[in-house]
Amino acid sequence: MAKKKDRFKIAVLGAGSWGITLAYLLHCKGNEVRMWEFDSRQSKILDKKRIFPPLKNFIIPGEIEISSSLKTTIEGADFLVIAIPSKAFKKTVEKIKKIKESVPRLIISAVKGFDYASLKRPTEILREELGKGFHISVLSGPSHAEEVIKRMPTAIVAASSNPKTARQVQELFFTDYFRVYTSDDIKGVELGGALKNVIAVASGITAGLGLGDNTRAALITRGNSEIKQLGIKMGARHKTFNGLSGIGDLIVTCFSMHSRNYRFGKFIGEGMSFSEAEKKVGTTAEGIYTVRSCVKLSSKYDVPMPVCKKVYDVLYRGKNPAEATGELMTRPLKSEYPEGG
Repeated sequence: MAKKKDRFKIAVLGAGSWGITLAYLLHCKGNEVRMWEFDSRQSKILDKKRIFPPLKNFIIPGEIEISSSLKTTIEGADFLVIAIPSKAFKKTVEKIKKIKESVPRLIISAVKGFDYASLKRPTEILREELGKGFHISVLSGPSHAEEVIKRMPTAIVAASSNPKTARQVQELFFTDYFRVYTSDDIKGVELGGALKNVIAVASGITAGLGLGDNTRAALITRGNSEIKQLGIKMGARHKTFNGLSGIGDLIVTCFSMHSRNYRFGKFIGEGMSFSEAEKKVGTTAEGIYTVRSCVKLSSKYDVPMPVCKKVYDVLYRGKNPAEATGELMTRPLKSEYPEGG
């Protein structure tokens, strides 16, 4: 691990809204920050103009280096922060593996999703590809980049199986507007951060259909129940889903137009096609990929997830959104807690 000091060299992989926001936060704490953008053309544009349109008028400080060279970005860093779309995660880690000798010992994943082919979480892929000798943490919770970058009070979770690593990440990111809690339930924190995006798409669909608060409250509550049931079956802790990376992240993602997943769902509910909605959102809405993994995990662990299944049917099987909502409402009646828990 990095030695105790006031100023660190930090590599941030991913120059989207969240990567830029985390890079800026770390820069403001006096660290030396380098940021990697895989697209060389986009990297040059960001480096020259210092503007990322989804963050509107925010100017990326000139002191933050921006490069499309992975080796240049990582070399000499004390910490590695990964904030890229989940669909690109495995390929990126495979590239990191090729320069393994340059990779810092402490790696922080700010990725919310799964590898679709293997259904593995980001930290599982990191451990599988990089092997022993690395300290791995997850940063997750209710944190819209658009608000964090304006220094609006935010609380988030740093999770690691190693309490010392979690505390180190906590100290690295903590500011007077960005409060960081620790957790040792890395699985639960990752699952909550990924699966809530599917429910956010569903929430957006109900808004696009013009349905009311009652509908959305029921949908989010039952969606949260699905997440908990699957998470517990996969070995996560119940209490994690009642915390910031669980219900906290679910709330913020299901109610805000800052949420790409909510916006995507709203456009679908309003009648747009998948491609039209995706184009209008402009940046990656993780839920549209995660829902495919969610359906596979539901089958693998034998956990019924009707809300997630209906989102999948709407997005990938052409199901009419209003019809899907009606089918959820008319399923066989049951107890809210059939097993008493």
